[in-house]
Amino acid sequence: MEEIWNAIAKSFDSTRKEPWEECLNFIEKIKGRAIDIGCGNGRHLLPLAKKTDFAVGLDFSIEMLKICNEKIRNEKMSEVLLVCGDACRLPFKDNSFDFALFIATLHNIKGRNNRIKALVELKRILKPNGKALISVWAKWQDKWRWYFIKKLLSFKEEHGDIYIPWKKDGINVERFYHLYSKREFKKDLLKAGLKIEKLWSVKKVSKRYPDNHFAIVKAEK
Repeated sequence: MEEIWNAIAKSFDSTRKEPWEECLNFIEKIKGRAIDIGCGNGRHLLPLAKKTDFAVGLDFSIEMLKICNEKIRNEKMSEVLLVCGDACRLPFKDNSFDFALFIATLHNIKGRNNRIKALVELKRILKPNGKALISVWAKWQDKWRWYFIKKLLSFKEEHGDIYIPWKKDGINVERFYHLYSKREFKKDLLKAGLKIEKLWSVKKVSKRYPDNHFAIVKAEK
């Protein structure tokens, strides 16, 4: 999996420049220490770092982190730490962060047990009542709706699993995704012991059905 994201890092960066409004709205209200899990090219980490006392960006792709690091250096930001690591085994002590972003990353983890493990890890590193903004791709979005409807009776793996090709700049690889129904997303958040403060869906590209689910959660301890 790391090899795939390393291979597409530069190409991916060229298509992911602007931070999402939902993330900026969340960042605007926070302070203290924060982490961006699955920070990728840093499009959300940079505004997060500007708003907080100290920020950590974690990703398992070293090439993504190199791109992110270059942006940090260009911005001359000092209170930022980049870590190459696994969302299912976060290399931080309990209660380390006040806030977290976990954007467009959970759905790239294969296996429900592993996804819930990543959410449990998120809860562990948040301070009591610390908050996180999480997003995942929606299963029933316009582009993949009929694919998953056809797979309802014949799916051999977890329903929602799909390999989505990246075809750009001469690259042709397939990335694993688990697309979520809103109900399943809620179920996994609760299974991990997170308190849901807000859960909603948006249309980023889709015209009819939402293509992303968002949640603001609290780590009650």
